[in-house]
Amino acid sequence: MSELERFGISVDRRLLDEFDKRNKEMGYENRSEAIRDLIRDCLVRKKQWAKDNVRVVASVTLIYDHHTGELTDRLNDIKHQHAKLVVSSMHVHLDRDNCLEVVVLRGMGKDVKLLAHEMIAQKGVKHGKAIVTTEGKDLW
Repeated sequence: MSELERFGISVDRRLLDEFDKRNKEMGYENRSEAIRDLIRDCLVRKKQWAKDNVRVVASVTLIYDHHTGELTDRLNDIKHQHAKLVVSSMHVHLDRDNCLEVVVLRGMGKDVKLLAHEMIAQKGVKHGKAIVTTEGKDLW
């Protein structure tokens, strides 16, 4: 790790109490680690997701009713059309009607964003979310 820099911040006591509860629930040993992770997350979102010409990885989570008119076929067609971006996918039957699909994407930010949005926007997708992150090469 690089040279450490110490700094102080002022925070409302109630906010700090909630932050400490969150950190304990998540298993952080100290505030410094939690704050470092928050800073990294902020910078990854700014540097990776916001830029179209940077390589990213993403997980796209979709919840949908598999009875919805050919939705499964449409999603499979989309994944095949973008085979260079699709790393892997997992399909889980949640109950008699609902499915969870997780698709891992990797490529240039612009292409990954467009593909994620295309899948999420499909008619019949009840909920979709894309989580993007860095490949880790430029992480501190």
